[in-house]
Amino acid sequence: MSKRIGFPFLITALAIVFQIAMAGTALAHYPTITAAAICDTSTGTVVIRYTSTSWSPNPGEGENPEIAIVFNSSVVVATGAYQYPENSFSGSAPAPSGAQVTVTAYAVANWGNGTPGGQSASTVVAIPTGCVQSGFGRFTGGGHQLRVDGVRVTRGLTIHCDLLLSNNLQVNWLGNSFHMTAHLITVVCSDDPNIIQAPPVAPLDTLIGVGTGRYNNVDGFTIKFTLVDAGEPGVDDKAALLIYETANPANVVLDVPLQLLDGGNLQAHYDQPHK
Repeated sequence: MSKRIGFPFLITALAIVFQIAMAGTALAHYPTITAAAICDTSTGTVVIRYTSTSWSPNPGEGENPEIAIVFNSSVVVATGAYQYPENSFSGSAPAPSGAQVTVTAYAVANWGNGTPGGQSASTVVAIPTGCVQSGFGRFTGGGHQLRVDGVRVTRGLTIHCDLLLSNNLQVNWLGNSFHMTAHLITVVCSDDPNIIQAPPVAPLDTLIGVGTGRYNNVDGFTIKFTLVDAGEPGVDDKAALLIYETANPANVVLDVPLQLLDGGNLQAHYDQPHK
């Protein structure tokens, strides 16, 4: 014998089903966050670049008119609105002090379909050390040599942390020569806290650059180089040199992997006025 379900009970059951459905909808709408710490060489500071995106099974329902970007659970650095159809927005803000920062996207307002906000997502970003302002330091080096497979390689250089043409890099080996004439990209200067480069005290200990120049007086060659000043008298200094034909990178004319100098010295300095 079947049991008849009363109307009040049916209303209550429908209400429960509705609440469960709404709870499922709320769970289906939430922000995501990605972030990265970037060294801004124009200022010598670290900035956090972030992108927050709405996740929803129904793209048209993913909008939220107010998403807060929060650093370390306390500092609101930006607010933004998801826009259909991308349902995301990006931005950047100066990094706080410390070794890492927790970046959170928080849904402040209701979602586009009326679902209450309050959801959040977080990611932890490590803050790089040794972010140095471009143009803030320079490297010099004497006429001593690296030895690679018995080949003597000499170099002389004055390299600033910028793109100005007062930079100079000359490399000689086995009757060959390379002279750098211009940079292709910004030289990256950094200060590794694990490297003691003093004396003298300088704002950097490592310089990585890419430039173009002449190989045996012929234009059309590229050099990639790394310089590391690890203190005096230079026995722990390192350098790497890679020279190749710009139009044909497989044509490598010199490859010196990063290694200790056999003689000479690389010296980091504070910058000085130059042309």
